[in-house]
Amino acid sequence: MEKSGSSTFNIRKEGLMPQAEMLEVGNKLKKLKIGIPSEEHAVESRVPITPEAVEILTGHGHEVMLESGAGKSANYLDTDYSERGGIISEKKQEVFATSDVLLKISPPNLDEISWMKERQVLLSSFQVFTHCEENYIRGLMEKKVTAIAFEKIRDEHNCYPAVRSMSAIAGTTSMLIAAEYLSNMRGGKGVMLGGVTGITPTEVVILGAGTVAEYAVRAAMGVGSEVKVFDHSIHRLRRLQNAVGLMIPTSIFHPKVIMKALRSADVLIGAIRRDGQQPHFFITEEMVMEMKKGSVIIDISIDRGGCIETSEIRTQVDPVFVKHGVIHYCVPNIPSRVARTASIAISNVFAPLIQGMGDSGGMAKHLKENVGLRHGVYIYNGILTDEVVGERLGIPPKEMDLLMAAF
Repeated sequence: MEKSGSSTFNIRKEGLMPQAEMLEVGNKLKKLKIGIPSEEHAVESRVPITPEAVEILTGHGHEVMLESGAGKSANYLDTDYSERGGIISEKKQEVFATSDVLLKISPPNLDEISWMKERQVLLSSFQVFTHCEENYIRGLMEKKVTAIAFEKIRDEHNCYPAVRSMSAIAGTTSMLIAAEYLSNMRGGKGVMLGGVTGITPTEVVILGAGTVAEYAVRAAMGVGSEVKVFDHSIHRLRRLQNAVGLMIPTSIFHPKVIMKALRSADVLIGAIRRDGQQPHFFITEEMVMEMKKGSVIIDISIDRGGCIETSEIRTQVDPVFVKHGVIHYCVPNIPSRVARTASIAISNVFAPLIQGMGDSGGMAKHLKENVGLRHGVYIYNGILTDEVVGERLGIPPKEMDLLMAAF
C-alpha cells in the first residue's frame, strides 16, 4: 500500500487502482432542550442563564424553556428572554418534565425531583454540608439522573470558575455588608467603613487568604480601612500579597496574636475553609466575647459549617442576629444580594458548558472529553460517584472513570 496526497492506491499488475479511504467522522451535533425553573426567591435571587446567553444557545439550535418569573429577582423580565428566542412556560412541572438539561442555582426539592424524567442532566449547586439528604440523593438515583455540582467543575487551568467568580463577588460584597451594618441606619454604632483625614480608620480582620479574602482586602483597602489577614498557610498569605500588590499585615494563626487583633477590630470576615487537620472553629465564643460592642462578623464560610463558633446559619430574609453585643451576618449565598451581577457571572460558566455538550453530541460524550466537568459529577446515570456523600449516607460510591468506560 502507498499513499499519495489524500488518496490511497492499490498497486496491481495492470496499474494503480484508486481505493476508498476511511475518514474519521466527527461528533454529531445534538440539539438540547434546556429547562430553567424559577428559584425559591426567599433564599435565592440568581438565575443561571441571562437573556444574552439564551440568544447564543437558541442561535445554535438549542431550545431554552424558562418558567415565568425565573429571572425576576435578577431584574430580568420574561420578555427579555422571549425576545431572544426563549420559551416562557407558566407551569413549573412542564419545565422539569420536558427538558434534557435542567439548570438551577439551588438543588431541586423533593417535589421537583418527582417531576423530572429519567436520564436528565441536572446542573445546580450541591453543598454536602447543607444539601446532603438521603431522600434527595436517592430520588435522583431512582430517576437515573446525571447530577453535576457547578461549584466543583474545573476549567482547563484546573481552577473552579464558578467558585472563583462567586467568591470574588462574595468578598467584595462582604465589605459592603459590613459598611451597612456598621452604620446607625442598621442598628450599628454609626461608624463609617474606611477612614477620612483626622479620624482613625476602621480595622478589618480577615480569616483566610483565598479568593474571597483577596477581594475583601481590595474592597476594604479601597475605602481606607486597616486590614489584617490570618491563615494557616504561608504560601496562601504570600500569594495574597502578590495578588493585591501591597505588603499588608499577615500572620499565621496564633491565639494571642489573633486575640489582640480582634479586641480592636470593627469587622471580622470569616473566609477560610476547614480541612481535615484543622479545628472546626478558628474563632471561639470566648474570643467573640472580647470583641468591641457593635462590631460586625460576616461568616462567609457558613455554607460549610462556618469558621466562627457563634455563627448560626440564616437566610436573606432574616440575615442578622446579635450575640455578645456583636452583629453577626451568616448567610450562605451572599452573591444573591447582587443577583444581576452574580447571574451574569454564573451564566458565563453555564452557557459554554451547554454549548460544548451540544457540540460533543450529548452529555455522555462531553463528559468523556471534559475532565473538568467530570469532576463535578456526584451522580452519573443514577449511580452515586461522590465519596463524601457516600460516606455520610452509607451508600457505596462507584469510581467515575470506571463508569465512563462502561457507558
